[in-house]
Amino acid sequence: PLDAAPRLIVDGRVGAADGIGPAHRLLGLSLLERIVRAARRSGFGPVSVLADERDATRYRALLARLGNIAVGAAADSGAEARTVYVPGVVVGERRWLEVAASVAVADEGSVALGSGVVVFGRRVPPSRVAAIAVATGTADANCTAGAPLRIGNKADIAIAERHLMRALGKSTDGFMERNVERPISRLLSRRLAKTAITPNQMTLISAAVGLGAAPFFLSASPLWQTVGALVFLAHSILDGCDGELARLNFQESRWGGILDFWGDNVVHAAIFGCMAIGWSLAVDAAWPLALGASAVTGALASASFVYWRVMRPRRSEGPLYVSVAKARKSRLVSMLDSLSRRDFIYLVLLLSLVGKAAWFLTLAAIGAPVFFAMLLFVAAQERGAPRVAHP
Repeated sequence: PLDAAPRLIVDGRVGAADGIGPAHRLLGLSLLERIVRAARRSGFGPVSVLADERDATRYRALLARLGNIAVGAAADSGAEARTVYVPGVVVGERRWLEVAASVAVADEGSVALGSGVVVFGRRVPPSRVAAIAVATGTADANCTAGAPLRIGNKADIAIAERHLMRALGKSTDGFMERNVERPISRLLSRRLAKTAITPNQMTLISAAVGLGAAPFFLSASPLWQTVGALVFLAHSILDGCDGELARLNFQESRWGGILDFWGDNVVHAAIFGCMAIGWSLAVDAAWPLALGASAVTGALASASFVYWRVMRPRRSEGPLYVSVAKARKSRLVSMLDSLSRRDFIYLVLLLSLVGKAAWFLTLAAIGAPVFFAMLLFVAAQERGAPRVAHP
């Protein structure tokens, strides 16, 4: 185990061709900011940025929002810890930073990760790190498979953008989310990242679009129902952008996860409610309202239960909502996780094409309460399971 959190030394004196340097922006963040933010998310300790006098002021301005970052020369003060040297034109990602924080390295030795990134043992003075890296040639090492991406010219910027966008998918995505919605949301997020729109603002925009879809289901017309279903689908696509922006710029937050979770569920409740009212008006009867009440109550009860039991106690870093249960080990939990995804939107779209979107309400009126009952069953199983002591 490490005696202290690893140090990070970013060499802001290193540049690339075409005038690209650590201050060059990549998807909304400078290369320097991206490295420092990724390191903070990866559990790194002190961060130093090596800079010439003419660049120091500019780097301090870039990093002003990130807290106390030493810009200038690397100091030897503090507890012994491994030091990770990074050229300022490397693309910061948690993937390789976490490898750098845990790779085996001798106390007085070093390990090169490629692209100029070098991990030094805990007894190597930080003030000597850059000189050793340059002297041994590792600071100019070519990128190898799995190594960090290093920007060498303007063409590499486009390669880095595509690489970062490909990494934004989630293992919990449903089939249609992964193959239809995610490619579109990535295209949007790639452009949104260069604007001032925040992930939470994107969540609110997505929720507003979803709520805007609901009134279309008050009509029995296939045209209006199809428009509503398409707007509902647009909400689902936009809903992927908030998480992508958060992961891309290291802005994930507990509040953002809660806002996203409840935004989705409020939209679903509004859709079910309008389907019920529209069906009731179409048949001039009250019984569709009972179906709507069942669907809305079941959906909100399930959401409340998952939030209170699974999400509320969660304090570890990472996505706030990953499963409907605390332990994802049974086939039942896997099935419930699959049913909680948004692939049902495509069934709503197909029914809307023939003006029968309300038929989905029948499924929801039965399925939502059953889903809630299964959540209670899973919770009872987990409470009755023997506790396992972890070392």
